[in-house]
Amino acid sequence: MRIIRKLPIILGSIAVVLLSGCTQAKKQQEQTSEIKMAEFTNPLDVEFGDPYILDDGNGAFYMYGTGGGAKDGFATYSSADLVDWKFEGQVYYGNTENSWNLKNFWAPEVYKIDGQYFLFYSADKKDNPSNELETFSIGVAVSDSPKGPFVDIKNEPLFDPGYPIIDANVFQDDDGKYYLYYSRACYKHEVESEIARWAKKTGLYDEIEESWVYGVQLAQDFKSVIGEPVLLLSPPKTMDDKNSEWESRSVTSKEINRRWTEGSFTFKHDETYYIMYSANHYAGPNYAVGYATAKHPLGPFKKAENNPVLESNVKKGGSVTGTGHNMVLFLEDGSKMYAVYHGRTKQTGQNRVVFIDEMEIQSDGKLVVNGPGLEPRPYPLIDKSNKL
Repeated sequence: MRIIRKLPIILGSIAVVLLSGCTQAKKQQEQTSEIKMAEFTNPLDVEFGDPYILDDGNGAFYMYGTGGGAKDGFATYSSADLVDWKFEGQVYYGNTENSWNLKNFWAPEVYKIDGQYFLFYSADKKDNPSNELETFSIGVAVSDSPKGPFVDIKNEPLFDPGYPIIDANVFQDDDGKYYLYYSRACYKHEVESEIARWAKKTGLYDEIEESWVYGVQLAQDFKSVIGEPVLLLSPPKTMDDKNSEWESRSVTSKEINRRWTEGSFTFKHDETYYIMYSANHYAGPNYAVGYATAKHPLGPFKKAENNPVLESNVKKGGSVTGTGHNMVLFLEDGSKMYAVYHGRTKQTGQNRVVFIDEMEIQSDGKLVVNGPGLEPRPYPLIDKSNKL
């Protein structure tokens, strides 16, 4: 009789356990579905060239770039999830009555240091006594807010190496020293190489101009450089170089008589320095990204054999072209890395739009970018509750 009395209790307990299990399973299923729904597709809804994302902390991100609604200067967009971006307006105004700069405001990068925000950018100078077509220089501006307004720390370029320069990138090493990386513009920089001789022999071009990436130590106040710039990267001299084919496509495709090495971004992983760079014409379909490695921030750098790591996917059936001028965004204390870059699709036409793709460094040191692509992919940011 005691057993009979206890049986309903036992059955009730089993029912509670089963119901609880079903509820938990349903909750887990809903969370799993929610995670699957937390996806986005490239490109982002931002028309920027040369994009740069600042992680301002506490879940706030700001994106800067060339164009994007700014006239004679730079604008910014804000986001909390790296996918949905809000236009915050223009943050830097150049070409003013008292400014040193005139036009072609390109490639801004903003760094947060000791509570202040430093903007490094490229622009043509007003001072042009010989009426040159390109007078690109690097400027530095500062603000107390990522939304600006940014004001130049001095009314002149950072420094004058004797040739036009663009695409400033700043890296701070473990010892606290800052290094500036930039690209010498192609303008009036004719370079001899096997590609140049081939182009002349075939009647394609009489000369080939090149841009080269340099590095130099940067003063702690960002008002000057220390020492002489060091040449770090340039297009291959010989046609049998493993990187020659992809870095020369703008020439061999009869697009233009220039070979670029520009848009560099430097970071350190373990004990190795990585410098990513773009080659070919920024306005064309062949724009692509490679990288090189070194044991010192000023090299010597050795280009990777698996270059390019980011390029058009048209030959693979895709519709993305002109992928380049990337930066690297580190998330989750550096355990996750994302390549942020501009590109084009059939839908966007000639407008440069922003892509963000996860990247990794494999156990053998090889850098790999998982893109470009337009297929759905997980949001870069998912909180601890597995919700956006």
